Amino acid sequence: MKVVLAYSGGLDTSVILHWIREAYDAEVITYTGDVGQGQEELDKARRAAERNGAADIIVDDLRHAFVEQWVFPAVRANAAYEWYYLMGTALARPVLAQGLVEAARKLGADAIAHGATGKGNDQIRFELSAYALQPDIKIIAPWREWDFRGRRDLVEYAKRRGLDLGAADKPDYSMDANLMHVSYEGGVLEDPWAGPPPGMFRMTVDPEDAPDEAERVEIGFEAGNPATVNGEALGPVELLERLNEIAGRHGVGRVDVVENRFLGMKSRGVYETPGVTLLHHAHRAVESITLDREVHHLRDELTARYAEMVYNGWWFSPEREALQSFMDSVQERVWGEARLKLFKGSVMIEGRRSSSHTLYDEGVATFEADEVYDQADATGFIRLQSLRLRTLATKRISEGE
Repeated sequence: MKVVLAYSGGLDTSVILHWIREAYDAEVITYTGDVGQGQEELDKARRAAERNGAADIIVDDLRHAFVEQWVFPAVRANAAYEWYYLMGTALARPVLAQGLVEAARKLGADAIAHGATGKGNDQIRFELSAYALQPDIKIIAPWREWDFRGRRDLVEYAKRRGLDLGAADKPDYSMDANLMHVSYEGGVLEDPWAGPPPGMFRMTVDPEDAPDEAERVEIGFEAGNPATVNGEALGPVELLERLNEIAGRHGVGRVDVVENRFLGMKSRGVYETPGVTLLHHAHRAVESITLDREVHHLRDELTARYAEMVYNGWWFSPEREALQSFMDSVQERVWGEARLKLFKGSVMIEGRRSSSHTLYDEGVATFEADEVYDQADATGFIRLQSLRLRTLATKRISEGE
């Protein structure tokens, strides 16, 4: 039997590698998708796979696909789960699942495996994606099969089997990094009243230690897609890396939320998403002058539904794809630039413009004298709008209310 395992090189997946070999009498190939977690993490995963007997090792560069095909579509939809979480983990899981399935198909593997627990969202995201791409695929999820109950059991198993897990200590929380964000949860963060431990954040400086002078950044969009930073055209990966660096040095992009998982429980998560936080604000600023009011409001009504689909793992569902088509059609008019001011953890919109698609007309909006708007017209408009209110009020008064 041949199994392709989604592999990070940490305790869980290293024990899983050995456990699958033993429990299934299988040849295990490790698959590590590079979604921007950094070369140090990739090297760590490769070394751990070599130490722990992987039959083969795959490290797949998915960064461009991740940003262009997952991050940017979510930006076009202004997606944020429960209005705060920009979903760096939820967006990364389907791209990893796609890579895992493709690797298994190329290698003629009998199954894929992952280390997501039976309590979390990631098991759902991995498996819904995998089944959407290959309906008959076999999936091994050890946390739903074995008798181990927690980290201590895994450590004991590793000691009994003589597994080399490296010398690094496990932090007081779990962490997952990619090009879009770093997420932190579990351990000391399970108490929703407890603050994040000092020194936890990786992508952003503490806002108190950020520069004492504000920095301004201009971001340009073409059909809703981020295209330029301070007038310089950049590819998707380079653009996000540039914005991560700019926002990170000003401490922008930290959020601390208690979210509702798909399985029904509440979970506390702390996230830092510097670059996409800038994209989120800049994108909305350009939309404010380029989108028709009713189209804009309709899109906003559907944004929460879109975010829920992505968060719950339905990326490859027909409803998400249909909704994406609507979102993208709306974005055809979103061309322009926004100027943001960054200062000690805050981001403020200072300006927005569009030379080709703006619907903002100073001649109409001005409070000064103009020739295009007759203010007396508002009288009839307001009386017609108030007709139902006046009718109801008349009835209530006549009934003694």
